[in-house]
Parts: sequence; structure tokens; C-alpha cells
Amino acid sequence: MPEIIALLVGGLALVGAAVAGLYLWPVGRRGLRVAPARPLDFDTATRAAAAIIAAEAADPDVRPESHSRLLSHGSRTGRAVLLLHGYTLAPEQYEGLAEEFFDSGYNVWVPRAPQHGTVDRRAHHRVEAGELTAYVAQGWAVAAALGDEVGVVGISGGAVLAAWLAQVPGNVVRHLLLLSPFFGPNPRQAPAYAVKPLIVLYGRRVLRDRVTSRGYSLAAVTQYLTIARTLPNPPRWTGLRTAAVAISPLDGVVDLRAAVDVPRRIADANAVPLRVCTLPAPRRSCTCGCRHE
Repeated sequence: MPEIIALLVGGLALVGAAVAGLYLWPVGRRGLRVAPARPLDFDTATRAAAAIIAAEAADPDVRPESHSRLLSHGSRTGRAVLLLHGYTLAPEQYEGLAEEFFDSGYNVWVPRAPQHGTVDRRAHHRVEAGELTAYVAQGWAVAAALGDEVGVVGISGGAVLAAWLAQVPGNVVRHLLLLSPFFGPNPRQAPAYAVKPLIVLYGRRVLRDRVTSRGYSLAAVTQYLTIARTLPNPPRWTGLRTAAVAISPLDGVVDLRAAVDVPRRIADANAVPLRVCTLPAPRRSCTCGCRHE
């Protein structure tokens, strides 16, 4: 009996140490600290965008409909916007919105995220946090040269990247719009206490990847959560002029509280109000000025 008790105590001690290790393991990564890119002029930026698009067109692994997109008026405009698509999706997600911005006088840059928009529909499972932040920094370098005042729009995982970008020192993101931002999973999908262990075990690929019924790779999803965990707390003042977030109470994927709380802290740090738009709302205008039909 004493031997059995000793084994049980020892086993519990090992389990406790493992659990403690998961919570104490840092989730930040040095590779996510991307220095602001050197400013480009309009011609250099448009050539860089054209080169990216041409490389994608020459790559048989990239779906033709998923190429990066530049909508340009031919010269620097007063306003420009960077559109960051969501996880598992590609630039065509913004086809309609990109046209609306362009028709309103904006120059628009919609870059394709790494491992996305490919013939291999599972390629996004391999995406890494470092390549996502490098991609969005490159996207900003182009967008920042397209207009005098530049904003960023992101949806889902792209919204996490937009928030990260807006908090990088030296970037001058003036307007931030986050659509259903994925700063954490809906508690019905994963309780808050499970998020960090998931980041460590799947984000660091300690455990073999799992794919949800929605086709989401846990290894990939936790890359976005890793980036979300690296946002400065408290947020930095960066000169942001407007901030807005759109959420839906029907969204079963994102943590709706975090979706509002994180951008609110960023807005507060920049002394600007956060406009919150809640969908769906039949035939009325919401607080961010958007309309619902």
C-alpha cells in the first residue's frame, strides 16, 4: 500500500508540474517583433505590389481568383486602405468592399496571406505566426505609400493582424476597423483557462495538429492567438484617429467580449472613442454608422 500511495503522489506531482509548465511557458516569440519598414514612394510601392501579383500569377499553387489585388487611381490619393482577409480565406473575400473603397476615392491594397489562397486547401494548416507578421508588415509598407492618410481593415484572424500592426511603433495607422476579431475563441468552443495550453501545445506543435469540423487547424488558429497575446498591455499611443469594431451575437467562433475589450483599450490609449457595431440589426443604423438591410 505505501508503494501505491507513493506512485499516486508522484504521478499527481508530475501532472501538476506539467500543467504549471503549460501556464508558465511564455507564448511571445522574438520573430514577431518586426521593425517598421522604410517608407516607400508611390511608384516604388506600386511596383512592389505588381511584383507580388505577378509572382502569384506565375505560381501554379496559387488559385487565380485568390491573387493579391491593387486598386489604384494611378497616383497617391488623400486616403488609402489596407484590407486583411480572414483565416482560411483569401483576397476575394473583400471583392465588394475593395470596390466600394476604390469608388470612394481610396487606393486599396489587398495582399494574400501566406499559405492561403492555394490549390492545396489544407496549406493554411502550416502557417506560422512569424510569417503572418512579416506579411502584414510588408502589406503596410505598400499601403502606407498609397495615400496621405491610411487605414487598416481586418476580419477574423486578419483583424488580429490589423490590431498588431496598429500597435507597432513607427507605423502611422490612422483608422482601424476590426470585423469579428479573433482575439480568443468563443467560450463555448474553448474556455478561457484552456487557451494558453492550446497555444503552447498546438501553436508550438508539441501535439499533433487537429482540424475542427469547420476545417480550422488548431496549429494554425493558435498562431493568430499567439500574435494576439503579444499585443502590448497597456496599449501604446500611436496617433490612431478612429477605431471601430463590428461583431455579431450569432458568432459562435470568436470571444465577443475580447472582440470589443481589446480594441476599446487601444482606442482609450489613443484618446478616441470606439465605435461598436452589432449585427444583425434589422433596417437600422448602428453606432458605427453602418446600415443593415
